[in-house]
Parts: sequence; structure tokens; C-alpha cells
Amino acid sequence: MSRTPDIVIIGSGIGGATLAACLAASGCEILILEAGEHIADTPENRDQRAIFQRGHFRPKETWYEWQGQGQGEHKGFNPGNYYNVGGNSKFYGAVLSRYRREDFEEMQHQEGVSPAWPFPYAELEPWYGAAEQMYQVRGALGDDPTEPEHSTPYAFPPVPDEPSIADVRARLKQKGLHPFSLPLGVDIDRWLAKGRTPWDAHPNADDGKMDAESAALSVALGYPNVTLQTCAIVRRLETGASGGRIERVVYTVAGDARSVSPKLVVLAAGAVQSAVLLLRSATARFPTGLANSSDQVGRNFMNHNSSAVLALSPRYRNTSVYQKTFAFNDFYLSDGEGGPPLGNVQLLGRVSGAILKSSLPRIPERLLDRLSAHAIDFYAMSEDIPHPESRVMVDGERIVLKWHRTNWNAHLALVAKLKAVLRSVGFPLVLSRPFDKRTPSHQCGTVRIGNDPATAPLDPFCRAYDHDNLFVVDASCLPTSAAVNPALTVAAQALRVADHIVSKDLQR
Repeated sequence: MSRTPDIVIIGSGIGGATLAACLAASGCEILILEAGEHIADTPENRDQRAIFQRGHFRPKETWYEWQGQGQGEHKGFNPGNYYNVGGNSKFYGAVLSRYRREDFEEMQHQEGVSPAWPFPYAELEPWYGAAEQMYQVRGALGDDPTEPEHSTPYAFPPVPDEPSIADVRARLKQKGLHPFSLPLGVDIDRWLAKGRTPWDAHPNADDGKMDAESAALSVALGYPNVTLQTCAIVRRLETGASGGRIERVVYTVAGDARSVSPKLVVLAAGAVQSAVLLLRSATARFPTGLANSSDQVGRNFMNHNSSAVLALSPRYRNTSVYQKTFAFNDFYLSDGEGGPPLGNVQLLGRVSGAILKSSLPRIPERLLDRLSAHAIDFYAMSEDIPHPESRVMVDGERIVLKWHRTNWNAHLALVAKLKAVLRSVGFPLVLSRPFDKRTPSHQCGTVRIGNDPATAPLDPFCRAYDHDNLFVVDASCLPTSAAVNPALTVAAQALRVADHIVSKDLQR
């Protein structure tokens, strides 16, 4: 970019790319800084041994688990977050669910209270519809009693159940449950034409999955005023003399130091890296980091409580390729017996022997293939309630994660309910395995929005209270995790924020 950009967007995931797509028509010079590169179209993209057993796409990165004061050296782990154009969405399951209306209100859980958002569901509802159009969501309304109001229908019919999956959906319905079609950003015909695999956790190289690059960034880059710089590592943000504005974005490309001084800075690097950048930008004037007069940057880290649940029966034959087409929320708003909420249940992408081998390395893959042929695979997901001591911190160059997991007993109750349901519909053996912090299960909340600058770094339009030209539009801004996939909510909020920027900031 030969001219100084008007807007710099740091990160090209769901938040950054969606915002860029909406701002592009404004005519402003926009520079998108992305730490990674494009996902290449290679054989490894559909090679499950490469993806799950060899970790071909996992970044060579170590984060550290907080061991406690005086408990010795922090323990390192590989987090599994991805750095590439399109962010984590390149590997996501493409589930594009709305939060429920009740998720925007204060909700009592078994272990504490999930706080209310600074605005109700109705405020975000039109933007949900716009995001569904942008991401070409396939879905159907009317089967899920918890579904909030939709002012616009889905533009495409749902991805169809394969016969063995339709069989299980019918069994659940006969038991009085309410399975519904997952809202999915997948053109299934295009995906299968490239290779007969699931899409969940498989990288997308323009194969039919609607991710941040294919659905949003491609729109933005169609405008001559939008530039993408890959391999750009943002080192710090710098304020001016007054401290009220970000004056400089300092970054490197292949070791070459660069900086720009835009009018607006949008941080969209992900719930961990956005908080880390603000914390690492600390100065004598801002000793706890930028945008942090509330002391909440890095706090309230949430990562869904989640488990894989495999139901097996020698009488069941799973002939599906992709599997991931329905969910049910019968235990979402309560436990089904008048008790507190438990969470969402949805299908995983089809789990093959090659995938199981990554968790069960001592068992021959051919035996795991035989096991998989008689199994159906579910994903149980429960809300993680914000807690100020659940934190992302920095220790020099190290990222330190102190995850104070909440609401775990409710999650165990959800898994127990799911196991009982599956046994009742003909699966005598049901196994479960929880996901830990090495699996990025929808990280959010570290730079949250709120009405009070004493308790939140951002206002309801994602503007930093401390720096009036800084916005944060990734999952960092979410004040609660709810118990559904957050991608569509991040996209809807990004569209809402982009509209606000165009109507307010660009008119100054």
C-alpha cells in the first residue's frame, strides 16, 4: 500500500474479515495485517492422518499453563490455534448458530450467573440475518423450540442428512426430543466434489466451506482500496502524547520492521492474541497494558466445556461421509426437569479410524475403522461462565493461560443425559472424552463489551473506552460464551460495528 491507510485491521478471521467486507465500499484505504499465509490446496488438506495424527497444520507454538504462585515453572503445551488467512475459521465446523434470546439476558446456572449483555437479542437480530446471508448459511426454522425470532429466512435449505444419520434423528424424535438441522456454511456438493471427507477440522482451500476468507475477505479484496499483508506480525500499538488515541501500529514482515499511523485501528487477532497484544503494549503511562483502565483485559477468558461422545451398537451401521447435520437443545435452557441449563448437543464431523488413532495410538487403525463403522459421534457443549481469575497473561515473550473452568458439573450432567438418551435409542455402549485447553473450543471474552468502563474495556460498539480510535471485533468482545458456536455472533457484531463506524467515525 503506497498511501497511509485510513483503517488497519489486525487479523483476518471471522471478525476482521467480516468487518472489512462491510467497510470496503466506504472508499477508505484499508490495510489488513495477517500473521499467517493462505492455506494452499495440497493433498494434506484431506489427509486425515496428516491432519490428526501428524499435526501437519498445527502451529509450532507453545503457550504455558499457569501453575500457581510459588508452584514452579509454568507447563508448556501446544494450543492448536491456527495462524493463516481466514484464521481458525479455515478449520472450523462451519456451524453458524445464533445465540438464543435468553443468552443475552442474565441466566442462572448451576455454578453462578451468566451476566446480561449490554443490549438485548433484538439489537443484534438484523445483523444476524445479514451475517447469515454473507456466509450463505444452510438451515431450516421451526424444529428447535429454543430458536429465537428470525426476521429473515435462511436463503438455502439445510445440508441433508445421510441415511444412517436420518435414522438416528428419527429415533431421537420418537423419544420426544427436538433434533433440528444445524445452520451450516457449507456447499456440500462442492465440498464432496473435491473429496469425500467431513469438513469439520479439515482446512478449506475454496472447496465449498464458507469461512472468513471465502465468504467475507474475498468480498473486501474485490475493492481496490483494500490491501492484505500476510506474514505481518504486529509487535505493539503505540499511543500519542495524550494517550487517548492509537497513533502507531508497529509490525514486522519477514524480519523487516514497519509501522503505520491509521485513523482507526481494529484489533481482531483472536481472544488470546488480541489480549496479548494489548498487554504487551504496556508503557509507563499504561503499565497494565492498553485499553485496560478497567483491569479487565485478559480476564474473563472462556473456553466452552465440551466433550466428544461416541455411541456404539453392533446393529448400527454408519455409512455417512460427513455426518454433521443436526443438533438438539432440549437441555439448553434447563436440564429438562426444571433445573438449571446444561447445554447444546450436536453431531461431530464423521470420526474415522484415522481420527481415532490420534487419541488411541496403541490400537491398530483397522480395528478403529471397524469400531467407527458402528458408531455415531456427538459433541456436547456447555457454557463456561466468565470469571475474573480466568486469564490470559504475558510473561516476557510467553503467553500464560490461567483457565478457571466453571460450570463443569453442569457439563458432566449434560454428558450423562446424552449418554442415557443414546442408550435409550439403541446404543448400548456410549463413551465420552472431554476436550482440554489444547483444543481451542471457542475461546472468547478477554476484552469484553459493557456499559461501564470500570468493568469492561469496550463499549457496546466494541470501541475501547480508553482510546477512541481503537476497536476490538473478534471473540474477545463477547461478554458470555453461551453454549453454541460463536462464529455467527462474532460476524453479526462485526457487521453492526462496521455500520456504526461508517455512520459515525467516517463522517467526522
